Parts: sequence; structure tokens; C-alpha cells
Amino acid sequence: MRATFGNFTFDTTARELRRNGDIVKLQSQPAHVLAVLIEHAGEVVTRDTLRQAVWGGDTFVDFDKGLNFAIAQVRTALSDSADTPTYIRTFPKRGYQFVAPIGTNRLRQGFRGREAVRHMLLPALAIALVAVGVWLYGQRSVANPAHTIAVVRFDNQTGLADYDRYAQDVTDALVAELTASGTGRFAIIGNAAALRLPRDQRDLVKIGDALKAGYIVLGQVQREGDKVRVLAHLIRLPEQTHLWVTRVEAVPSALTPPTGLAQRISTEFLGKL
Repeated sequence: MRATFGNFTFDTTARELRRNGDIVKLQSQPAHVLAVLIEHAGEVVTRDTLRQAVWGGDTFVDFDKGLNFAIAQVRTALSDSADTPTYIRTFPKRGYQFVAPIGTNRLRQGFRGREAVRHMLLPALAIALVAVGVWLYGQRSVANPAHTIAVVRFDNQTGLADYDRYAQDVTDALVAELTASGTGRFAIIGNAAALRLPRDQRDLVKIGDALKAGYIVLGQVQREGDKVRVLAHLIRLPEQTHLWVTRVEAVPSALTPPTGLAQRISTEFLGKL
């Protein structure tokens, strides 16, 4: 099904966005969010509805960050503004509404001519699809560890306890970025107890077996003057092959979460996979 609006065309099945016929790059998760909004054009789609439709039950990190990231990416792709929206209107703490006219007769009939039927059947269908999707995704993860990445809590190697919080913040930010960018390709595990063990108690092969993970991420936070150096290692299991290492220097601040640092690590790692 193709929906046209402004200079854009969006294939809701292939989740492919085009502007004047040219493909506009959009990651899988933001594209899925856009598809849901278009399929419910004119309606306020709640944040919880988007969570169920896009993330399902496999969310291991703060869902709000993932959704905010996806909406920001969609707005960037559409050159839209949150303050003066042409396509997506925000209802704070509630959800989002696709407000642009849709130039597809099939879509209009689906939203207008069959509105009553949709309102009765859609909630039950959505719940059923989410349940099936969650089950299938879980089965795939168990059957294919190559689609699962485990992120070990980064080690604070500065010798200062003050950096423990920063090391945890880097870990959490990386888990969030990998989850947002790897949706549809990888399942990310960042909250298992085995991933918080001290370095001298870790057995990477056993962790991989226990979590059904084919890849594991290890990281260190090191101090250099008023800066920190963050090293992140991507390792393939069970052979423990070192695939890639990313080195980033930053100035830690309680007011500036390490989101940019995590984005760089996530981009490099997923590019290698």
C-alpha cells in the first residue's frame, strides 16, 4: 500500500520513503513508527500503542528514549517541525497524530468508509499480532544466537569511584542506541545479572551460552587529565574473536548524557555486522 503526502510517497508494506521519487534513508524502527502513524492517519496514536506495535515485549531499555529517537528521525526525514508540524503533531505525554492529507484512495476508504469496523477489530487484531510477533521473535533468538548482542557493564578503570556512575551511563546509552538502531536485525540484552559481574568473575563463553548471545560488548572507561577515554570491544562468541574496537575521548558531565558517544559506538558495531 502506497501513501502519498506532500512531495513524499511511503510504501507501508516495504516501509520505504521517497521524496520526489528519490529514496529517503530511514532506519527500520523509525520507518515502522511512520507506518503505524500513516495507517492511523487523522487519529491520535498513543505512546503505548506505538510501544506494542513497534517494540512489543522485547524492550530491554527505556522505551521513551527509543520512541523519542524514532520520532526525531522521522521528522528529520520529512523536514518536519515539532513546533509547526506539517505531518506529525505531538500530543505531550499522550501520543502523535499524522495530520497531512493522504493521497491514496485505498487508505482513505480504510480510514473513512470502514471506520466503524476498524475500531471494533483493530485492538483485538493488534494484540494478537503483537503476541505472535513476540513469540516468533523469542523463538528466533533462541534458535539463532547470532541475532543477539549482550552488553557487559563498562569497567571503570580510572581508579576513582566517582566514575562508576559515568561507566553505567555509557553502558545504558549504548544499550539504548543498539536497540533503537538494530531493531529488526538484533535483540539487545543489557540488564542480565551475568552482565554486571566483576571483570575477574566473567566467563564470556558461559555468558553467551546462558543468554543465547552470539556477540558480546566489553568496555572500559579510562581517565586522561580532565577527559576520559572510552574503549568498546565487539567480540563474537563462542570463539571470542575480536571483531572491532572503538576509541572515543569525552569530557564527562552530569548535564550531558553520553548519547553521542554511544551513537558512534553503535553505528560502528552495527556496520561491522
